[in-house]
Amino acid sequence: MKLRSHDSPISRIAFIGNYLPRQCGIATFTTDLCEAIATEHSDTTCIALPVNDIEGGYAYPSRVRFELAEKDIDSYRRAADFLNINNVDLVCLQFEYGIFGGRAGSHILTLLRELRMPIVTTLHTILREPDAQQRQVLENVAAFSDRLVVMSERAAEFLQKVYRVTPDKIDLIPHGIPDLPFVDPSFHKDLFGVEGKTVLLSFGLLSANKGIENVIAALPAILAKHPNVVYFIVGATHPHVKRHDGESYRLSLQWLAHEKGVEGHVIFYNRFVSLEELVEFIGAADIYITPYLNPAQIVSGTLAYTLGAGKAVISTPYWYAEEMLAEERGALVPFRDPEALAEQVIDLLDNEAKRHGMRKRAYVFGRDMIWPQVARRYLESFQRARAERRHFTTTDFAVKPLDKRPGELPPLKLDHLRRMTDDTGMFQHAIFTVPNYREGYTIDDNARALTVTTLLEELGNEEALELASRYLAFVGYAFNTETGRFRNFMDYQRNWLEESGSDDSHGRTLWALGTLLGRSNTPALHSMAGRLFEQALPVIIKTTSPRAWAFALIGIHDYLRRFDGDRRASQVREELAGRLMVLYQDHRAHEWRWYEESLTYCNAVLPHALLMCGQWIPNNDMTEAGLESLSWLADLQRAEEAGGHFVPIGSNGFYQQGGKRARFDQQPVEAQAMVSACLEAHRITGDKSWHKEARRAFEWFLGRNDLNLPIYDPTTGGCRDGLHADRPNENQGAESTLAFLQALLELRLADNALQSLEARS
Repeated sequence: MKLRSHDSPISRIAFIGNYLPRQCGIATFTTDLCEAIATEHSDTTCIALPVNDIEGGYAYPSRVRFELAEKDIDSYRRAADFLNINNVDLVCLQFEYGIFGGRAGSHILTLLRELRMPIVTTLHTILREPDAQQRQVLENVAAFSDRLVVMSERAAEFLQKVYRVTPDKIDLIPHGIPDLPFVDPSFHKDLFGVEGKTVLLSFGLLSANKGIENVIAALPAILAKHPNVVYFIVGATHPHVKRHDGESYRLSLQWLAHEKGVEGHVIFYNRFVSLEELVEFIGAADIYITPYLNPAQIVSGTLAYTLGAGKAVISTPYWYAEEMLAEERGALVPFRDPEALAEQVIDLLDNEAKRHGMRKRAYVFGRDMIWPQVARRYLESFQRARAERRHFTTTDFAVKPLDKRPGELPPLKLDHLRRMTDDTGMFQHAIFTVPNYREGYTIDDNARALTVTTLLEELGNEEALELASRYLAFVGYAFNTETGRFRNFMDYQRNWLEESGSDDSHGRTLWALGTLLGRSNTPALHSMAGRLFEQALPVIIKTTSPRAWAFALIGIHDYLRRFDGDRRASQVREELAGRLMVLYQDHRAHEWRWYEESLTYCNAVLPHALLMCGQWIPNNDMTEAGLESLSWLADLQRAEEAGGHFVPIGSNGFYQQGGKRARFDQQPVEAQAMVSACLEAHRITGDKSWHKEARRAFEWFLGRNDLNLPIYDPTTGGCRDGLHADRPNENQGAESTLAFLQALLELRLADNALQSLEARS
């Protein structure tokens, strides 16, 4: 079994939402979140998929890898394909009804339903009284998402009461903010030429629901008491508003300031400011005001920024403000009430101690909202989504297993085997379905391939001889006569990268040679295979790996079926079988029927080898030990539900006695090893339950597994490299493809043998 670097958790995250330089709050949030996570977790690749509301799109940075067209539903399908084929580990979606096409943003569902990886969705709008379409869209987004992030307690409450989302699916993570120092407003005022003045500030994209007119209407009363007050209105008109209504709202505000006689105290900054500029504006403010008109606002980035910067804040009581400004972190005034607003501003300006106490409470509260903290919280949510993905996978969303009648095996398809084989031998790895030249070749995979071609020959396949000759040639070239061992790794330029391979690769090659010698009826291959088997056999006695012994024993057994008079092979078999038996006796305990203190990889090969030896040495104790340990392993690798599916020991930690068993990543070689061992148990005992157990393990390839997702790819004839907690590994390397083919061929041979037996009887 080969552990690959791309199996590491969450190495590639895609963020879907608007993105800077598009001018909107979602774009700012998505960009800030993406950058914060990329900074906090430098080993993770973060990419962005923004939504364009204009035909030409925007001048995005290099982090943007794919652009969606808001109203083009096909672009959402293409985006899903892009994410699926680019090995993205997790998608972080920013959901807001207005940024996606379709009724209530329903186009985004087209993308979500096609994704194969976990989805964590941040909800920027949660309506207490949605219409039917809004409710349906949000409920579907919630169903497709593995976790939902909200930014307030009230948002979490609405999700549960209105949209029937269970609380264990919700993560409350505050709106992120820049980490700003707690400074006196005078520090920045000279940048704007307002030294010695008191600055009121509102910022954000202008639109008629912002309520700025109420602040302007309150200014005459404020100026009567504090004539040195100026009011900064920072931000461009919202692009959508500007396209439909032009600058009519801004002009109405300017006219109102003129009408109220305060135009000299109102300063408009009509542009979308950068974060650096925004920090300076916030720094210069004495009081920040959010006079929004709509109570149904579940989050506000502008309020989060100013609160976390330690500003004195006055706001209307929309939902987010009520929660953020509680416990005297700010002041609330009624909607559309300039008089109350003026009174509150005057009170804070008159009472400096009260204002600064409010500032300090706000700043302390905001320390948990700075982006590094928020990024860590998101990463925790991503990890939970990845670990829990299998619990949320349902047959409604999962790819269905292969459509086949009960008992019918998939057709044999060798396309990917051929694709992975060149004149030298079989390549070790693939990038998706394309051979990866950079990783070269191994004796492990060419030995496996030689075993598979021997089984192909038994089934009468015409390609078997040509393929077997190629793999056997590689095995012969790998043998180092000076050490008596096989080299393992070879680069694409045919340079050996070592003088001797591992114990396991040596044992696996003996398995392949013994199987060819014992089962192939092609004399042209026997001479070379026989010489290699004879020269390599003595070294296996010197190895220390129990799996190397087991691999070799399976090959020796096949060899002795034809050459049972070979005394040395019989002696090696007895020696290695005795070692396995001693290991089992030494480690066996009441609740631990195994050969070692841990279960790792290719586990079923150990009882498989001992079963063979017990039957053919013969030794009843070995047979009983093999059956007992295989039965224990089968029970251990069965899901708990009735008729539970096969669940191999995961390679991400394995299973140490007394420890916690790793559920993932699940490897195809485990299913193949279990198929082979159970078929051997069936041959020896005649117990049909063992044949059923072999089929259960084989069906793991076809989609009867933790995620209900097929590992075998019937379109290519290849097999995916494993099952992560949330998705299959889409690379189709040699080890996985050969594991599937070997399991399939052994089942076919076993079924043929059963049919012949039934016909004779």
